[in-house]
Amino acid sequence: MNHAEIVDTLLKSDEPSIRWKARVNVLGEDPESAKIKALEKEVKDSPRVKALLQKVDKSGHLKVNVYAKWQGAQWVFMTLADIGYPRGDKGLQATADEMVDVWLGERFFNEVVIEKKADAYKNRLAIPLMQGRHRTCASQQGNALYSVLKLGLEDERIHQLAERLLYWQWPDGGWNCDKEASADTSTFIHTLWSMRGLDLYTKETGDKKAAASVRRAAEVFLSRKLYKRASNGKVIREEFVKLHYPLYWHYDILGALKVFADMDMTKDVRFGDALDLLQEKELPDGGWPAESRYYTKVSDKIALGSDYVDWGGTSSTKMNEWVTADALHVLRKFGRIKN
Repeated sequence: MNHAEIVDTLLKSDEPSIRWKARVNVLGEDPESAKIKALEKEVKDSPRVKALLQKVDKSGHLKVNVYAKWQGAQWVFMTLADIGYPRGDKGLQATADEMVDVWLGERFFNEVVIEKKADAYKNRLAIPLMQGRHRTCASQQGNALYSVLKLGLEDERIHQLAERLLYWQWPDGGWNCDKEASADTSTFIHTLWSMRGLDLYTKETGDKKAAASVRRAAEVFLSRKLYKRASNGKVIREEFVKLHYPLYWHYDILGALKVFADMDMTKDVRFGDALDLLQEKELPDGGWPAESRYYTKVSDKIALGSDYVDWGGTSSTKMNEWVTADALHVLRKFGRIKN
């Protein structure tokens, strides 16, 4: 099956979000066109989105802890931002406001200098500062910044989210929550999602400091070719080279390439190894599989590791529509395939 046939399969999907990804991300249709706007309404009215928003009450509040994995507002909003949900739905404003309130709580504006890991848990009302580095899960603010901007639910507090990310950035260009005093290198996980949020913030505001921060963060990945140790060129973590959907706060090469594609940062030759690996993972009959997953079960009940919906499961031989749509999007943006 050639790529045109794979795209045709995606365009015939029962999932309006898959059709949206195929038309906007793969075929490059104008997201502001009347036809795409009509498709976004289908996305909003789809069974999948209704399931994702089933805990939203009449006042617009998602009646789940903001960070409940994977059913809280943090994850639901990230998903909606990725699958073609229409911008500016004021019915979700209350949940968006609550999420931003959480990540701009008083704790995130306080800091305490500590020397060892055990001390980090003695003061939970401040961000630990060790060896001159803030040890905090910056992807929380990064993902909130990205999703409210992407969904058109932002207000002036986006500037505070961006300011916190800039303030916490490590000397090597990334972010890390590791509370071991010896940790001096950023983590891919917090750096990817913080970088993505700041990039969209830059596009919306033109902020030069944020733009410079994004360029510094990109080097964290490029210097390691997105998945290799800088010291010896070996794979950093096997899970990084497996394909997943959704990623939530995790990391893999497809997720990283997708972020860079959406940032329009595609010219660096150091992307080559990750792109080659992605292409090698294409199935003989076409498409790409989900090789692993981070949700453990599908359930309406709130439980650690649960998602409200199924994302196609995992397989070594079966095409996953969500992974395939993203893989084609990446390969088109990086010039590896033509429309």
